[in-house]
Amino acid sequence: MSYIEKKYFQKIIEIFDNLKKSDKTLLDLIKQKSLKKADDISTELASVNRNLNLILGKYYPEIKDLNDKLKIKSIMKFYYDLLDKFTDFLRHVENFNRLDDRYYDSIITFIHDKESLINNKYRRIVSQELMNFYDQKSRENLERILASKMESKNREFFTIGSLEEEIKKIAKINGATKIVFNKPEKKHRSEMKDAKTVISYNCKDENKIDDKIAIILKNFLKSKNYEVIINKNSELITNVKLLN
Repeated sequence: MSYIEKKYFQKIIEIFDNLKKSDKTLLDLIKQKSLKKADDISTELASVNRNLNLILGKYYPEIKDLNDKLKIKSIMKFYYDLLDKFTDFLRHVENFNRLDDRYYDSIITFIHDKESLINNKYRRIVSQELMNFYDQKSRENLERILASKMESKNREFFTIGSLEEEIKKIAKINGATKIVFNKPEKKHRSEMKDAKTVISYNCKDENKIDDKIAIILKNFLKSKNYEVIINKNSELITNVKLLN
């Protein structure tokens, strides 16, 4: 393990340790089962999101050890699902929906079960993802399946893979309202010869594209050993095949 990898892994662990304070804060807030706590919850979620972005954008791309990747990604999957659950809560607040105790209790239980979920559910998911990624045969099979689906344009019974889902989740958390995967055109292949997908996205302000999102997605894909460039239109051109 290189010096920088060891240093960045320690930085990630320190961030995870600090996030335990957010766990407690969010747990205390949701236990009150009050829509009036939405602003406090939103503030804490923003802090969690900033920390995850810091890990994903700066530190994680330098991590090469598979055991470290497994540990980091398992914990991050928990926090992404945590963000989803609280984002759903905030959506209910915006729509003035009444929530019963079972709704609050499900979130409370989720936080209480954090360690068990990370060590079992998320660890299994991440382990399979890493195994598939580093198993050359699995990668080749996946490429053939994706190529076949793209050529036939028959997507009716095709389930979007975890990579597409993760890209969309990262983009959404960072402010994108819509993300689209398209086939590259001739102009894109002039920028990357082996281009297979062009990723574009919209933000809440349709007249403004946030380049930060493109940079975060670029770092994420590069951490998975894919080639990525960002063109002048803030589109991401990559050599991995992705489906909408």
